[in-house]
Amino acid sequence: MNLYIGDRMDIKNLSKQELAELIEDNANGLDPHIGSLALREKEKYYQNRIFARGLIEFTNICKNNCYYCGIRGENKNIHRYRLNKEQILSCCKVGSELGFSTFVLQGGEDLYFTDEKMCDIIYSIKSHYPDCAITLSIGEKTKKTYQAYKNAGADRYLLRHETANEKHYGMLHPHDMSLENRKRCLYDLMEIGFETGAGFMVGSPYQTYENLAEDLLFLKELKPHMVGIGPFLPHHDTPFKDFKNGSFELTITMLALTRLMLGDVLLPATTALATLKPDIGRTKAFLVGANVVMPNLTLSEYRDDYLLYDNKLSSGNEAAQSIKNLEKEIMKSGNILDMSRGNNVRLKNL
Repeated sequence: MNLYIGDRMDIKNLSKQELAELIEDNANGLDPHIGSLALREKEKYYQNRIFARGLIEFTNICKNNCYYCGIRGENKNIHRYRLNKEQILSCCKVGSELGFSTFVLQGGEDLYFTDEKMCDIIYSIKSHYPDCAITLSIGEKTKKTYQAYKNAGADRYLLRHETANEKHYGMLHPHDMSLENRKRCLYDLMEIGFETGAGFMVGSPYQTYENLAEDLLFLKELKPHMVGIGPFLPHHDTPFKDFKNGSFELTITMLALTRLMLGDVLLPATTALATLKPDIGRTKAFLVGANVVMPNLTLSEYRDDYLLYDNKLSSGNEAAQSIKNLEKEIMKSGNILDMSRGNNVRLKNL
């Protein structure tokens, strides 16, 4: 299979089977030339900048029962919490003082946070920090709700599709959830004008190389501004507790191929990847085109309760208060930490 046009690699026109073969060929270690091409693609759009976002995990209460998730509603062994508006604003205050220009509000699908409550929180953050970007990551909603969030001042929305294969989706989620609705949400977000993020797990139970190829083809169709990719990591209180970790090497490969497929995408070096390989996880991701980090701004007394998977890192360089150490780590990889809003280049205003 000849993928090279001169010194460029063209994967946009590959079939699902050809993509699956490419993924399998690089599953145990990425071809260094592919990694170099992915890095060059990132640098074409974003130079050597790594953008920082401040993560606020404001509720671990969730109505859903995704089989892989530690905060699933049926988990009775977790200490539940939700932050009120004042606590969320206090996290933003700390983040602003540290230099963050983006706040990511992430949580389970907590029915307590009605449209009215969420819009009030969004509006209040924007009132205090008018130049910041607000990213939401709170699951599946109606188009009307997404529009209300946008009207209140939200700028971005993250919603991982998790897998683009309907049968595989059904193996990871209960019957009251559907890939069709997940995709509907993503297209609604794009249509409304959110800077939209999709994403998937690597090495989730029952996943095949063909499934991962379908993920790439779905992303090619959707054209999201951001893509979150991390390895599957099991949680001891879920139905998937006995499954093994997703592969670090395969995750790096999927980061590189996503960069080559989408070019200008914003691509985080995820906490899950750093959890799997604390010493080299983020650096390896930077070297294949990742360009976003999301240090944790959540109040310290709650960080250990937002446990989507076992052994999740929330201290050290994962904590926003360690931003100087993270900056040093980023500089060692030949990059610079950028604390600006860091929009996707399609939206200008970097």
